[in-house]
Amino acid sequence: MAETAARAARGKGASKGANQPSISKDQLTRAYRDMLLIRRFEEKAGQLYGMGLIGGFCHLYIGQEAVVVGMQLCLKPGDEVITSYRDHGHMLATGMEARGVMAELTGRIGGYSKGKGGSMHMFSREKGFYGGHGIVGAQVALGVGLAFANWYRNDGAVACAYFGEGASNQGQVFESLNLAALFKLPCVFIIENNKYGMGTSVERASASRDLSKNGSPWGIPGEQVNGMDVVAVKEAGERAVAHCRAGNGPYLLEMKTYRYRGHSMSDPAKYRTREEVQKMREQNDCIETARKMLLEVFDAREADLKVIDDEVKAIVQDSAEFAQTSPEPDESELWTDVLVESR
Repeated sequence: MAETAARAARGKGASKGANQPSISKDQLTRAYRDMLLIRRFEEKAGQLYGMGLIGGFCHLYIGQEAVVVGMQLCLKPGDEVITSYRDHGHMLATGMEARGVMAELTGRIGGYSKGKGGSMHMFSREKGFYGGHGIVGAQVALGVGLAFANWYRNDGAVACAYFGEGASNQGQVFESLNLAALFKLPCVFIIENNKYGMGTSVERASASRDLSKNGSPWGIPGEQVNGMDVVAVKEAGERAVAHCRAGNGPYLLEMKTYRYRGHSMSDPAKYRTREEVQKMREQNDCIETARKMLLEVFDAREADLKVIDDEVKAIVQDSAEFAQTSPEPDESELWTDVLVESR
């Protein structure tokens, strides 16, 4: 899975030639900054959870940052994102403020759901983020609904529905694939295959060894992608999004990625060895790969990357302080956001 920084920077059929990077320095710098923000945010969230300041469930995205950040490089305003419970990274990648996300984790009024949703239930229509969802696989059907609305309005927008390999064999997922193919809906299905559905290896749960072919019965093209390489994700994402925008129907991407932490904060992850995790960190870490590429391919300066590191640390620290000082919601909030009046 590992690729050298120089080789990873070369794209298939890049517009500047086969020996030129398929990503610009500005794009890679943005990707590095966004991945680092997600990593540091999630580390801080883990700390606050350990201190008892975050309750309920908390699923961290550490290790998988390249998937959502690479895909966001392919999207434009008006496109939509929907995902499962491992959602903090998706929120930050779509541009939602760290303050609002962290405050929601701590159950404060300054959170995106006014402290009533917690880790798995935050939304931002302005940023095109339609949730975190706790029911395994349910967001895929909702993602098809978003794509149906885009198709109906003929607005050229694309919906990205993220789900894990553990959800890939859910019946509602296959129903969603069928409906998307039937109507040729502009939906990119993204399987974040981090190898373990809760505590069960994908090899023990799926007879298929290539989940990118799960859409084959309905004629949905798919491909496996190195989800630990933000450039590879961007390249595959561009192909998938272009396919959808052209009116050719849905596309499926299997992102081969890895989570460094347990399934949730309550998971000790004893089903895998420390050596396995350490090997992935040392040989395939998406942030280190991007950092090396910036230094070696684009001649970035260490000082410039240090500025980004400091900026990210400041944002995360500010979000943690805001999340602890923002007031808790008033009891009257129990009666708000319950019903929506239609016009």
